[in-house]
Amino acid sequence: MKLAIISDTHDAKDIVIKIAQKLSDIGISKAIHLGDIIAPFTIKFMREYYKGDLWVIFGNNDGERPFLMQTCERFEVFIQAAPLILNLENRKIIAMHEPYAVEAIAKSGDFDVVLYGHTHELKIERIGNTIVVNPGEACGYLTGRRTFVILDLKDLSYEIIDL
Repeated sequence: MKLAIISDTHDAKDIVIKIAQKLSDIGISKAIHLGDIIAPFTIKFMREYYKGDLWVIFGNNDGERPFLMQTCERFEVFIQAAPLILNLENRKIIAMHEPYAVEAIAKSGDFDVVLYGHTHELKIERIGNTIVVNPGEACGYLTGRRTFVILDLKDLSYEIIDL
């Protein structure tokens, strides 16, 4: 199973739609957004094109959290504050927005996958048997790159998607 990892869309409607279309086109059924969606309408735009399972973590810039929560509920999107802990395909995953204790968590060996955003910098590394992924920024505002990552949970291989 492949998992899409997205972060820091920052209301970039055109990119949100492109990502959602791409996920639908390539048959990705599960995605995690690591925060900084910003406005609730972004969920609506994503759901117009992407119908798979979607988990969202609050970021430091996500305003209007109560309405964002209501919008997620309306569009059947799971949202919560970090950390989000999932078990998918026998892989234990921890996801957060800010990179708190990422290296220590990875070194603990308690998780197969550690996900974070916030820095807007694409970074993928292996620490022991754990893969650590920051998919970069989908919005492209700081780095000029609009990226997200597809992670294959079977073998922890990955593909960087640059829009």
